[in-house]
Amino acid sequence: MITIYKDRKDIPQNMEYVELNDVFFNKNTALVLDERAKKIAEQIDGAVLVGKFKIKSKFNGVILDVDCLSTGCKTVLNVLYFPEKVFCLKECGENALEVLYSLSQGAVYCDYAMIPFDMEEVQVCEGTETKRIQDYEMLKEWWSDEE
Repeated sequence: MITIYKDRKDIPQNMEYVELNDVFFNKNTALVLDERAKKIAEQIDGAVLVGKFKIKSKFNGVILDVDCLSTGCKTVLNVLYFPEKVFCLKECGENALEVLYSLSQGAVYCDYAMIPFDMEEVQVCEGTETKRIQDYEMLKEWWSDEE
């Protein structure tokens, strides 16, 4: 399950925070893509990975560089391949959020609620407190709590 941080100060000092998902993907994640990326690229962008650095577009079947994936897709792939880092969630659309929230591990940050309607369970961290939330409304309430 993914871990969510809503305040940057709560991210542990030993975890790197990545704000620019596109740049990180292009420099790091694109180099380590494997079979796991195929399903995610198709789910989120409708793109088919046809080579190490190539995708087939869903729009017209043209072959493009893998850096043409959406930022939401790149974010999910970043989280999948680098679960020890915390990635900014702000550029994910609903389709990417649904896949992201289904990952078995990884960490994200956003200071406002970004929740897919179809969520199962996440871990949230606030200060030294960690808890699991399994309900959309409870997660929305946690995110909007200003304490």
